[in-house]
Amino acid sequence: MCQKQIKLNATEEVQEFVKAAGKCDFDIDVFYNRIIIDAKSILGVLSMDLTRVLTVQCHGESKEFNRTLQKFAVA
Repeated sequence: MCQKQIKLNATEEVQEFVKAAGKCDFDIDVFYNRIIIDAKSILGVLSMDLTRVLTVQCHGESKEFNRTLQKFAVA
């Protein structure tokens, strides 16, 4: 299990992130504070406050998804 912090600034970035998450065969959660959303749900991710830094928790490993996480990672 891994955790990364990301920032999604536009709807297009959310679409790219959710599409990449959808290709994974394991659970991926996105959360901040006490709100936890399934990363494969476009409506769920869009309903989050995108002005905040989000934490992504992966319950598996995918090199392709890791590249997507790196793209949106917070320094």
